Amino acid sequence: MAKVAKVKTLYVCTECGGQAPKWQGQCPACGTWNTLVESVAESPSAHRFQALAKTSPVQRLSEIEASDVPRFTTGIGEFDRVLGGGLVAGGVVLIGGDPGIGKSTLLLQSLAEIARERPALYISGEESGAQIALRAQRLGLLGDSGNAAPDLRLLAEIQLERIQATIDTERPEVAVIDSIQTVYSEALSSAPGSVAQVRECAAQLTRIAKQTGTTIIMVGHVTKEGNLAGPRVLEHIVDTVLYFEGDTHSSFRLVRAFKNRFGAVNELGVFAMTERGLRGVANPSALFLSQHEQSVPGSCVLVTQEGSRPLLVEVQALVDTAHVPNPRRLAVGLEQNRLALLLAVLHRHAGIACFDQDVFLNAVGGVKITEPAADLAVLLAIHSSMRNKALPKGLIVFGEVGLAGEIRPSPRGQDRLKEAAKLGFSIALIPKANAPKQPIDGLEVIAVDRIEEAIDRVRSLA
Repeated sequence: MAKVAKVKTLYVCTECGGQAPKWQGQCPACGTWNTLVESVAESPSAHRFQALAKTSPVQRLSEIEASDVPRFTTGIGEFDRVLGGGLVAGGVVLIGGDPGIGKSTLLLQSLAEIARERPALYISGEESGAQIALRAQRLGLLGDSGNAAPDLRLLAEIQLERIQATIDTERPEVAVIDSIQTVYSEALSSAPGSVAQVRECAAQLTRIAKQTGTTIIMVGHVTKEGNLAGPRVLEHIVDTVLYFEGDTHSSFRLVRAFKNRFGAVNELGVFAMTERGLRGVANPSALFLSQHEQSVPGSCVLVTQEGSRPLLVEVQALVDTAHVPNPRRLAVGLEQNRLALLLAVLHRHAGIACFDQDVFLNAVGGVKITEPAADLAVLLAIHSSMRNKALPKGLIVFGEVGLAGEIRPSPRGQDRLKEAAKLGFSIALIPKANAPKQPIDGLEVIAVDRIEEAIDRVRSLA
């Protein structure tokens, strides 16, 4: 019997793509733990070393004409906001999120709108054509005639070479790959979803986008930690990275931009899941504010900034007597380490101790607040819960609190105040450096520069 050649294997890091001849607990390239997975060693081929973008001669920066990148709309306003104004010809977008959160639904709705004006192609590697048609019918995208979007083409395929041939034949302006983890190339012998396949297929699709001007949107799976599955190099290849956030049991979805070469990052799109699919929310601040008949202790309204959009979010705190030697500190939607830091500042500079109290913190509506401008609202909510006395009605707050007890200014303070006044709030407690030069109609502004001063002013108002 003829001897079968032994398949050579190596171990590839799922974070950085680094390689090791044998399994180790720690990646030798990036130092992360438990990220090496077994993969088939691929022989180098010529096509894998082509540039992703077209080469150009050396030029002086001053001689290059700077012009705005032309965009076209997706037909969904909130999606356009996250993308920075719309899609760009030749751009590559990677969108990730938990299973069932609405990635395929949003993209199918967008393509149905785009296909009314320009050719679009939906490539599915996870569902059959009948399943996608059934979803489109459920979302009302087919219309009464069943042919509302005649230029929307559909292909159920996972082989990269056939996908390339279809894009060359159809010449779509927008193509969706759902999902990149299911696509495989015959040039590689490893299984679909492996590090080598994901990296190679993403690079080939990016090359197609840059050479043909086709906008490609790729759907990516996520790990149990919520990060995009596959090597981290995948996020470096693409132009835009979007993440779906939100609880699958809630009707609200958030789409956040973490990388965008053609626009601002940290933009946020707010959607509501309805029977007819995802719909943009015109006034997202209303989602993050609880409707209380009267003011309740432990509740404080914060004006946070998400990209270019000011949002009003209710921060709730619950302080209760601890029944264990180590009091619990739990924060949902806010950084937990930041909570411990703020409690120390509250004790040191305001004389309010929580060392024998459990402290629970929550941002209403499932939104995640990462900016330090939430510090002052967190401390006032904790203080209100400890006193069991509500904050003044119509009060909004923002400001960063330093370790010395000072209240630092927050960016775009004027936009925050105008948004609060538009929604009917009457009192603003803000850093002194953010005090407006001109009064704002209907809004009383109280500017403070110390945490103890802020607490004294709140007590006097209550």
